[in-house]
Order: sequence, then C-alpha cells, then structure tokens
Amino acid sequence: MSDSHRTSAPPPGGSAPAGLLGFDEAIALVLGRVEPLAHERVPIYEADGRVLAADLLAPYPLPQFDYSAMDGYALAFADLEAAAARELPVVGESAAGGEAPLLAPRSTCRIFTGAPLPSGADTVVMQENVEAFERGGSRWARFANAVKPSANIRRRGEDLGAGAVAIARGTRLDPGKIALAAALDRGTLAVAQRPVVTVLGTGDELRSPGEPSRPSSVVESNGFFVATMARRAGAYARLGAFVPDDAGAARSAIATALESCDVLVTIGGVSVGTHDVVRPALVAAGVSIDFYKVAMKPGKPITLGRRGKQVVLGLPGNPASASLTFLLFGVPLLRALSGDRAPLPRRQRMRVRGAIRREPGRTELARAVFDSVDGEPCARLLPNQASGAVTSFAAAEALVVIPAAHGAVVDGETLEVIAIADVC
Repeated sequence: MSDSHRTSAPPPGGSAPAGLLGFDEAIALVLGRVEPLAHERVPIYEADGRVLAADLLAPYPLPQFDYSAMDGYALAFADLEAAAARELPVVGESAAGGEAPLLAPRSTCRIFTGAPLPSGADTVVMQENVEAFERGGSRWARFANAVKPSANIRRRGEDLGAGAVAIARGTRLDPGKIALAAALDRGTLAVAQRPVVTVLGTGDELRSPGEPSRPSSVVESNGFFVATMARRAGAYARLGAFVPDDAGAARSAIATALESCDVLVTIGGVSVGTHDVVRPALVAAGVSIDFYKVAMKPGKPITLGRRGKQVVLGLPGNPASASLTFLLFGVPLLRALSGDRAPLPRRQRMRVRGAIRREPGRTELARAVFDSVDGEPCARLLPNQASGAVTSFAAAEALVVIPAAHGAVVDGETLEVIAIADVC
C-alpha cells in the first residue's frame, strides 16, 4: 500500500477498564520511544522493501530533454498552419539515442518515440495522421486537419525538477521507487539497517513440526507466523530453541537471546500462573516492563518491555492472540525501527456482514474476509473467533476494529477495517 494511505496514529477506541491499558494507548507506547536503527548503503537491486534513510534528490530534471512521445513527424506548428495544402518537405530524422537535429525552416523531421525534439520544433504529429509521399525526388508529408499545437511532446523536467525530492526519507521502497532511483542514476541507496528479531516459544508441551509426537504435546506454529511476518516487515528473524516452563531455563534463554537482537519476541508464559516464567526472567535480565495487559480481545496479556534500545514483546500463547498482537504491535514496531515514517496500517470504513454478541470494555479485533453484497465491498466476519483457533486466522483477510465502547455488532453496520495485506 502507498504511504499516503497510512495513518500516523490510531483513532480513539474508547476508555479501558480499570487496571487495563487502552488498546490505542498501548500502540502509542510501543512506537513512542522507538529510535530508528543506523543506516547502511546497499546495491539498488537489494533495496526492495527497505526504508530510505535520507531524501533522494534529483541530480537532474526528468526527462532530461524534450522528446517525442510518439513515432511521427516533428514540426513548428506555425509552419504547418502556413503551408499550402498542409504539406511540408521531410528533412532529416531524429532517433532515440541520437543528437537532436536542427529543424530546417518550413519543413518537418521524421521522429521516433523517445527521440530528442529537434531545435525549432514545437509539435509532433503521430504517423497515423500523416500521409507520406514523394514529389520531385524528395520526401513530403501531408497532415490531417486534427493536428494540435504542442502535441505528443514530453517536456524537460515535467516529471521532476533538478534538486527536487524524488523519494522522501522514511519511505519503504518498492519496485516503482527503485526504478525511479535507477532513473536518477543511483547504483546504491542509503537504507536503515534491518532489525534483528529473536523469537522464543515457551512451554513444556511444545514440539517442532515433523518431530515425533508425545503425550499432550502441541506442535508449535506461532513462531512461524511471527518470524514470517517479521521477515516481511524487513527484519532478520530467527527462531530460538523452545523454553521449558522452568524459571532457571527461562532466565538463561532470555539473557542469551538479548545478547544479539534488537527485538525479542516471547510467545506464551507472560501471565501470572505457576508455569508462567517469562516476566520474572525478563526482569532478571534487566528489562523494564512498560505495560502488561491491554484492553483488547483477543490478546489481553501482551507485554512490552525495554532494555536500553532493545525492545521486548511478550505475546500470549493462544495462536490467534499471538498472531494478532504481533500484527498490530510487532510489525509497526519493526517498521518504526527501520525508519518508516508511516508504520501503522491504514484503517478503512466498511460495511460489516455478520454479527457479534459482546459487552463494551475492550477493543475487539474480529477476523473477517473481504466480500461484496450488491456490488458494495464489505468485510464478512468469520464464524470462529476463538483465541485458540488457527484455521480462522489462516483464512482471515481483514481485522474488523470494534471500539471498546461499542456493544454488540449488528449485521450491516459500518466499522473500521484493517486489511492484513496492508500491515506490511
């Protein structure tokens, strides 16, 4: 999505219940103290998805010279208007890559797409509106009556003036912007360094996909979602070994992970149960906890901590909760660390199909797919909104934002919607 469609701050979502941080306040805290990482220079062909670290200025105008937008004939419009029977002799030609010839008075010049405009010409007539013929051993051209002055010419600097900002600092580069940088003769670009993310799944029950099953084991999937989304957001992401429900093991794993990352993401174990060992281990490693528990559904027990410039996100363990909180907190954090001037996804108002029974109090992010009814785009709520559901998040294309103060969702009402594809 384009930067102009991103918001710099989330809209208000209502007040939070006592003891819980509001959803929008939590996002503001995540982004409020982020310092972009240092920049580096990379070859332009490696810059896709990176964030520009300095304004890219045009060293020359684009286009650099007046040229023809069509195959046809270049002429001075006044000469054509004065010519008998709208006929002019053809003298010379201008082709792409060559020097622009001087247009002889009261004549026309054959010209090709991309070729420089001859000096003295101010109009190009496309060849479909010209009848070429010979007279007395010379080439002539007869022009239709529909010729307009200044037609079919791209003027020097009409795209971009010399010294203008071609791409602003903080812009995430895409193929079109890379092509523009190449047109401005840039072989390398200054971009923010990639954040390094370590992902730690916690719990005695976890095993990796493909490993032998054991009683009550659970195949870990959250880390794959987090690592994949982190890479899409431009980070280096690595999955650490699973952390058992043991206080000493958690302290050791977290201390080791913090030695070599910008962002540590833990999954599970951030609550206050007997087997929830993550938060004490974070504190033991010198991490200060900014918040714990957010008035949102799903994902209430999300935790934010910092150690110097390092940021720690403690995600809930339920699959939908972990995926959703990383989408809405983790990805914007990584974008901000990369210097992205618009790290938050846009929210669009859209009619919602389906209903949800709920009580006010927490901002709810409901999974949905895009659809249309009678030609009008809408977001259709998925039937399974459980925080432990893997299937509904895999199917989801959008998140419907239900403000904290909002009661039950009625079929057909209009709410804000975040397209998951817009997140990064």
